[in-house]
Amino acid sequence: MRPATTHLIVLPGGGYASHAPHEAEPVVAWLSALGLSASVFRYPLHVRHPAPLTALQAEIRRRRDQGADRIGLIGFSAGGHLAGLAALAPGDDPRESVQFAVLGYAITSMETDTYRPARLILLGEDASPHLRRRTSLDALVTEASPPFFLWHTAEDIYVPPEHTYRLASALAAHEVPHTVHVFAHGPHSLGLAEGAGQAAAWTKLAQSWIAEQVRMP
Repeated sequence: MRPATTHLIVLPGGGYASHAPHEAEPVVAWLSALGLSASVFRYPLHVRHPAPLTALQAEIRRRRDQGADRIGLIGFSAGGHLAGLAALAPGDDPRESVQFAVLGYAITSMETDTYRPARLILLGEDASPHLRRRTSLDALVTEASPPFFLWHTAEDIYVPPEHTYRLASALAAHEVPHTVHVFAHGPHSLGLAEGAGQAAAWTKLAQSWIAEQVRMP
């Protein structure tokens, strides 16, 4: 019997309007240096929900069909929101399941007014309260949700750490395994955060956490 294989899909941020280059291939290079299989997925931009999610689910199925037994997602900002949607609201196809997710300064709520441009792109100007709620990650957490690693900075003015706190509270309420790191200093969109002071530690912390997830049966 062959050993189980894990593949990580990296989702760069960009407010659903672009893909931040420093949150794409450099992250894959970091993961590859750790001996992990990883790739960037550039999801559709300037389209309405659920188009990005549908595209990511198709990519997850494709990676499964190529032999991946376990799928991990690493998303930043809007890419973190998309990663959370895929992890928390899998489709009917079991091949779309996600085993763990790492979210960096992620947009988790479509109910706040912060980072409104991303919400307008994804949901439109006239999004109903119901649609905003069901695309907010904290509303999607269940006892069956996969483990999450969350990190943020307290100084993030574009996506305040409230977004991470909201999701962490929901994960805790449903007793879902999770790790949370909120660093005191640092702006939005740090990526690997090299040279960014204390926040640069997130990669070491995530490395240990991912290793635990990969070893899980």
